[in-house]
Amino acid sequence: MNQSLSDYYRVPERLIGRFSPPQLSGASGFFSLGSQAICYGQCESGVSVRVDDAALWDASKNIRITGLEIRLPFDPDQVIENLRWERYLGRLVPQRERIVNQEWVRKPYYLVREFLPVSIRRHMQRAYFSGWKNRPFPAWPVDFTVDMLHEKLLRLAMEATGMQKVPFIWFWPEGAPNCLIITHDVETSEGRDFTSDLMNLDESYGIRASFQVIPEKRYDVPDEYVLEIKKRGFEFNIHDLNHDGRLYQERREFLRRAATINAYARKYNSSGFRAGSMYRNLDWYDAFEFSYDMSMPNVAHLEPKRGGCCTVMPFFIGRILELPLTATQDYSLFHILNDFSIDLWKRQLALIQGKNGLMSFIAHPDYLINRKNRKVFESLLSHLRGMVDREGIWMALPGDVDRWWRARSEMRAVIHENSWVIEGPEAERARLAYAVLDDGVLKYEVTGVPSGKGVRA
Repeated sequence: MNQSLSDYYRVPERLIGRFSPPQLSGASGFFSLGSQAICYGQCESGVSVRVDDAALWDASKNIRITGLEIRLPFDPDQVIENLRWERYLGRLVPQRERIVNQEWVRKPYYLVREFLPVSIRRHMQRAYFSGWKNRPFPAWPVDFTVDMLHEKLLRLAMEATGMQKVPFIWFWPEGAPNCLIITHDVETSEGRDFTSDLMNLDESYGIRASFQVIPEKRYDVPDEYVLEIKKRGFEFNIHDLNHDGRLYQERREFLRRAATINAYARKYNSSGFRAGSMYRNLDWYDAFEFSYDMSMPNVAHLEPKRGGCCTVMPFFIGRILELPLTATQDYSLFHILNDFSIDLWKRQLALIQGKNGLMSFIAHPDYLINRKNRKVFESLLSHLRGMVDREGIWMALPGDVDRWWRARSEMRAVIHENSWVIEGPEAERARLAYAVLDDGVLKYEVTGVPSGKGVRA
């Protein structure tokens, strides 16, 4: 039962109390954990079929601490997986969206999509997304339910043991407060041909990004194009197979496509993947040979598929690391919201910054050819550059984050000669941090001491 905390914080398990979940039965549903978090799963104190009624079932009122034992009315591991894997979607998606996502609707749309002017696509998509502002879950514009649940569990564990200060391995290397990644999905030949200009723009702000490229049908992918991206220090990843919206429609066809996608990953020596239109089915990810995926939104109110993983931290789906998209896509900002400022992005960044999470962006070269759109993106780059310089945010390529998070998952904090030290791969980049209870409020303190020098226990 302590595994969730260990995986998230890399906190020594012996320092936290014992969680005692009930013997659960009955259907899963929505319930709340205080006034801030909506959860989904089985719960001894009751659940609701409708997400709008989740507040009627507040599980926090039924949490008990007896000695070192913490009794919960739900299984936190189950709830965390349900949220990350979007197990709640069957109870959330309205009939209209279920119809739109049927094969007989999606197939003809994607057959003509590339021939439709953006103005017509925009009109259709705005109709599809109507009412998105009224959706209570996941929370807009960033959902932290999984992160808040981990904080709640750690706070309960500390209260049970009477500890005011618990060591853990900080989330990012060298004690950075957050991590930032920028990604570019190339959707058309025009976007491909604008790639060099976009790399010039990124470089002018000292930024390197990853490019996700469609390997079949949409456009040619010349060897020199791939080589230029890599030689300039950018990352080359795979974007779907042909971006026709049908990757996850049927299991047998998916397996055929996944094998072809894996072959392209080997051909281009690519470690990362993103599905077209952010479609996803986490239960099928075991067919992929990628190291990491970037197809999961934090909150998907403006994506073709509803849902969201409700966290701003990377997490493992079996052996694949998920790097969630935590900021609104440029296309959604420009063409769905009709917003040509960076105000929403700045709001999302401030929220993610407060949770020490991953700041991840998608900007399409196809939509940045337009000078008006590009000017907005330049404003974002300038803002990000200032944040990185002022706050010491770790600006990285997705592959760098993948390597770091895998290394961190193998680290552990141990006592050596009365001092806490971190052991494991890349431990020299890690920093010890403390979770501190300050008048019942959980706060983090990063020591800034490189691993190996030790922090007195």
